[in-house]
Amino acid sequence: MADYKLRVRRYDPESGKPPYWADYQVDLDGHRSVLDAILEVKGREDGSLGIRCSCQAAICGSCGVRVNGQAKLACNTKLSDAAANAAKYEDGGTIKVEPMGNMPVLKDLIVNMDDVHWKKVQRIVPWLIPAGDPPEREYVVPPETMIDVTQSMACIHCGACVSDCLSMEVDPLFIGPAALAKAYRFVGDPRDSQTEQRLNDLAEDPHGIYDCTHCFNCIQVCPKGVAPMDQIMRLRRRATRDFGITDQNNGRRHEEAFTNIIRKKGILDERKLLQDSFGVLRPQGQIQLLRSLPTGLRGFARGKITPRKALMHERLDGMENLRRIYDHAEDHHEEVNLYILGEGETQDEKEPAMGETAGGPTS
Repeated sequence: MADYKLRVRRYDPESGKPPYWADYQVDLDGHRSVLDAILEVKGREDGSLGIRCSCQAAICGSCGVRVNGQAKLACNTKLSDAAANAAKYEDGGTIKVEPMGNMPVLKDLIVNMDDVHWKKVQRIVPWLIPAGDPPEREYVVPPETMIDVTQSMACIHCGACVSDCLSMEVDPLFIGPAALAKAYRFVGDPRDSQTEQRLNDLAEDPHGIYDCTHCFNCIQVCPKGVAPMDQIMRLRRRATRDFGITDQNNGRRHEEAFTNIIRKKGILDERKLLQDSFGVLRPQGQIQLLRSLPTGLRGFARGKITPRKALMHERLDGMENLRRIYDHAEDHHEEVNLYILGEGETQDEKEPAMGETAGGPTS
């Protein structure tokens, strides 16, 4: 048994008081969970403490909170690990527990997930839309064709990725990592007949697949290895590579411009990135470039852009090595899904899955 100190963010909207921090001391073994500690406080010290929980087995996703500033499942976070992590940033290793971010707080550690999470999931049409009349019994598909959606199917909708998503913090209308990961579950399903329509809808939405800023937070906090950002990148690849969708948000142009500039110069030329992303020959692109003029002027004012850099952007040395990387990537563009392969395996070493031949598809 060991003493652990919890600092819990409390808030009761009915009291009319602002949120505050409350400290509690618990005497539990280090292998016990943060949820055990919270329930210990609730049962022995303060029954008014609000926490949502159910299975206590990291399956239901109910007990999502922020522990030491990062979204986690309270039932899946050991006290010893949380205290060790807290000790890096605060004397005494006090474990800070607060409600998840990007969601309205109902009470203490309980948040309202309806508008920020569940309505976004409903928005992506989270059900199969098969073609033709249904079969007499069930739909039968080869097991290997379902491998691609295995990772996105592992989502338990705990909301951890939504909590720590920086894009949602800036744009609350962003569909979000959880809903977009769910979208790939149906885009990648061979039984669905609306793949192109789904992808076109998500690409044309200004708060859709191109609103993600690649911050990797959702990958870091996901307790089930779903890696929502990876699913968003898959949606983009399917939209551009498989269906050639050019969206009104310039998402495809921006990605292609970014890639081509780095391949040519080895370093990002932000001036050219704007031109190539918007397309100076397109009337709409010219309008968007004019709208971006204040941003460019602020860059000049702060010294981030100089006349020399604007006219003669430098190149990096060793560009032949960078181009070799590009050539290698283009010759090996197949996707390696580590969720299926495992961190220590390569595609050639993977054991065939049930109903799959060696060297079969993993994406």
